[in-house]
Amino acid sequence: MNQLPQDHRDIHTLLEIMRRLRDPQGGCPWDVEQDFASIAPYTIEEAYEVADAIDRKDLHALKDELGDLLLQVVFHARMAEEQGSFAFDDVVAAISDKMIRRHPHVFADATVEDAQAQTAAWEEQKRRERESSGHEDTSALAGIARGLPEWQRAVKLQKRAATVGFDWPHIDPVIAKLHEEIEEVRAEFTAVANDPADAAARDRLEDEIGDLLFVAANIARHAKVDVGAAMRRANLKFERRFRAMEALADADGHALAALPLEAQDRYWNRAKDGEKAGK
Repeated sequence: MNQLPQDHRDIHTLLEIMRRLRDPQGGCPWDVEQDFASIAPYTIEEAYEVADAIDRKDLHALKDELGDLLLQVVFHARMAEEQGSFAFDDVVAAISDKMIRRHPHVFADATVEDAQAQTAAWEEQKRRERESSGHEDTSALAGIARGLPEWQRAVKLQKRAATVGFDWPHIDPVIAKLHEEIEEVRAEFTAVANDPADAAARDRLEDEIGDLLFVAANIARHAKVDVGAAMRRANLKFERRFRAMEALADADGHALAALPLEAQDRYWNRAKDGEKAGK
């Protein structure tokens, strides 16, 4: 068996590892049986684990998670190479070409005033690229991937619509729209409660909840707050306080699940007060 290159810092070592893993004659059975569709969920998961390490400010974990994410790129590239479509070098060349092409203010003679102007220039360049590649979709919303998490896709749709002027002028009407959507959700909840078997009412409720979440994403966009980051903070806060509730109840000799909601609420408030006292 051929020995692996000794310099593990060299990208070619990683490429050789993946080639060996995918070898039908002596590779790893699990790796050999994978395809693009089966690996895609792992790619998404690794991207989220990178974001989690960044949120936790854990640079050691970030190094490891970036390696895991890089492995996903290598995995996809290897499968494509086996099919004769493209190889890892082609992936590198494609992204290098794209970065140079989309940054003429760095690599050519163009100028941009600020980051906002650069963002507008970037979107315009992407539009021209879609046109030159023969894409027939000329909508301002063209090219927004359907595989994105829906909250992220909502923000991208809103941003793209804003490029042609379709946007709230300031936050007040967005807040008003939020209150409107809350009332519409409340009305559909009532309809479902009155007739749980009414499939049309349940469908309307799902539709209105979607509208509510879409407006919430719009509020975050106007506030220049990343929706994913905000949700991660909310999730972490809930988890932290809930675990504190459990610990407080346990210290008092109670199982949280055995307590009525009123008692659980008291522990929740104690957990919140404990956080405030610790700040």
